[in-house]
Amino acid sequence: MATDNGHYFQARPSTELKLKEIAVTIAGRSFSATTAGGVFSPDRVDAGTQVLLANTPEPPPGGNLLDVGCGWGPISLALALLSPHATVWAVDVNERALDLVKANAAKLGLGNINAVLPADVPADLQFMTIWSNPPIRVGKDELHNLLLTWLPRLDPGSDAWLVVQRNLGSDSLHRWLEGALPPSFSVTRTATSKGYRVLRARLRRG
Repeated sequence: MATDNGHYFQARPSTELKLKEIAVTIAGRSFSATTAGGVFSPDRVDAGTQVLLANTPEPPPGGNLLDVGCGWGPISLALALLSPHATVWAVDVNERALDLVKANAAKLGLGNINAVLPADVPADLQFMTIWSNPPIRVGKDELHNLLLTWLPRLDPGSDAWLVVQRNLGSDSLHRWLEGALPPSFSVTRTATSKGYRVLRARLRRG
């Protein structure tokens, strides 16, 4: 991933900013998305995100919805299109990615996306759902810390949906989540497609 994209999990990619337009269809809308090198999967909606979007129920119609590791924004844009009355928080450490999310949201006339750094999400905010293609390549410790930071911020009775490639450790991550999350969580595999698993982490009420 780091060969032509640069390290897409860096705050400021070292690669020169060269914008490109790619044809995509997200949540039934076909449009030209703006991407660039130095962000995750700049040439297409990656296969994992496609699997997540095809195998996850529609998000809640309102409330705060979260995309962790948003990249140039395909998941955030899907959430915003499917739930126009919700507030979508598109979170990434890559400032170039956040700029691209804002540009793509403006292109679609979406005013319900907040593309922000993790530290800029209000600390008391809870989420009606979390959708994420998490950045597996940041390393196990950082990935675990990221998931334990965000998943406990679900509203009770709500779900997080994660897509992880099987050969990059989806099954071991599933087992780790079951042991690391509080007992109020249940973790299940809900779909397998194209070498990816979709994991659902549900925070039970009470």
